[in-house]
Amino acid sequence: MVTERRFAQFLRGIAPPRMGEIPEGGLCLSVFLIISRRRDPNYVLMGRLSSDAPWDHIGALDSERVERHRKGWMLPSSHLVLGEGPKEAAERVLKEQLGLTDQTVTGPLMFSEVSGSKNHWDLEFVYSGERDEAPSHEA
Repeated sequence: MVTERRFAQFLRGIAPPRMGEIPEGGLCLSVFLIISRRRDPNYVLMGRLSSDAPWDHIGALDSERVERHRKGWMLPSSHLVLGEGPKEAAERVLKEQLGLTDQTVTGPLMFSEVSGSKNHWDLEFVYSGERDEAPSHEA
């Protein structure tokens, strides 16, 4: 499935009209969830990507990135969809990647970083929450 969602990934020359200068390497707006175990906050929920899940739609990951990351561990995360606020993006990630509709999260904490030789910028919104049990989801 190829998603019709437009994610908040901006490239120089393809930016929305109201955005001025875009860094040479682009700019991404992302949300990350840090869900810890209620009884032991040293445990944080992470998962392995299922290559069968529609990651282009639920996480803004193309097939190359899914393949590159599927053997490692990832926090639940996604780029924001254009027009979506960070809180709505966090709720979407909870539902689509974890199957949770009853999870409370707080935040966001905000971080920014610049990476790569082409000066790529990331602005990250981080939400946190606690659970007794880790959810299981096909994604």
